[in-house]
Amino acid sequence: MDVLSDVLAALRTGRPHAARTQTQAPWGVRFPASSAAGCHVVLQGAVWLIPAEGTPLALGPGDVVFIPQNNGYALADHPDSPLVDWRPTLDDAPVGPASAPGQVRIDGPGATSTMLCAAYYFDRDRSHPLLDELPGVIHLPAHVGRRTSLGGAVDLLGAELSEPRAGTTAILSSLVDMLLLFTLRTWFDEQTTRTTTGWATALADPALRPALQAIHRQPERQWTVVDLAGVAGLSRAAFAKRFATIVGRPPLAYLTWWRMTLAAQLLRDSDLPLRTIAARTGYTTEFALTKAFKREYAQPPSHYRRQSA
Repeated sequence: MDVLSDVLAALRTGRPHAARTQTQAPWGVRFPASSAAGCHVVLQGAVWLIPAEGTPLALGPGDVVFIPQNNGYALADHPDSPLVDWRPTLDDAPVGPASAPGQVRIDGPGATSTMLCAAYYFDRDRSHPLLDELPGVIHLPAHVGRRTSLGGAVDLLGAELSEPRAGTTAILSSLVDMLLLFTLRTWFDEQTTRTTTGWATALADPALRPALQAIHRQPERQWTVVDLAGVAGLSRAAFAKRFATIVGRPPLAYLTWWRMTLAAQLLRDSDLPLRTIAARTGYTTEFALTKAFKREYAQPPSHYRRQSA
């Protein structure tokens, strides 16, 4: 089980949105605060990212920026350019004047910039600490002469948005997910040399990674700390201390937290009966699951399912 993919799948709500944007100076687009995480790749020209707080960031061709917690930001050809409000849509309908599905144009007399832009939607009420600990802006500068998997995903996504063909709708969904995964993988890989705690470290740790994978592969199993320590190849005490220090909570506390996250996803995204959800998340009866769920969400599963419908 791939923990990063598992977390993103469990927290995903709705459908990601992507567009190829061509702008001509002067231009500026303000993205108001929302539940959508944004990802932008500069293909051509110069772009400025203007965060709600902090210093504007100059971007060039090949640069990737990911904004996990959207507190409001803007993109523009220059920090002093006037800004207009715009919200990404959740469907494939045209966006803006003279735009084709997946295409956005802002015309003007000046220099041209081209970007790939994507929006992702997550359950903010149940955000995983893996996402919570990400910085306000992740900036991955282009590396001249170095071919990366992230660059390959960008090329494929750009080609599909530029020339839609049969199957493009299905392909785009996978490519937009690939863009997010490669962006986060690249950032986590870079962090492993800079930090000794947190999820970047946990995902790369030779002892914790297999233990986390085991939890995600079999959340229904009645795990003990001794069992997980055996998977990690450590003594019980050493494993418990290492897990709590790096992940931020004890092993069984994380197991319970993840079970509740999965239960919420199944209630939200499926019609499975409660007894089946209980079995899949490690609870022997519906009553046991309901008791645990109410403790975590302050409401029974049936109410949560109705509200999420």
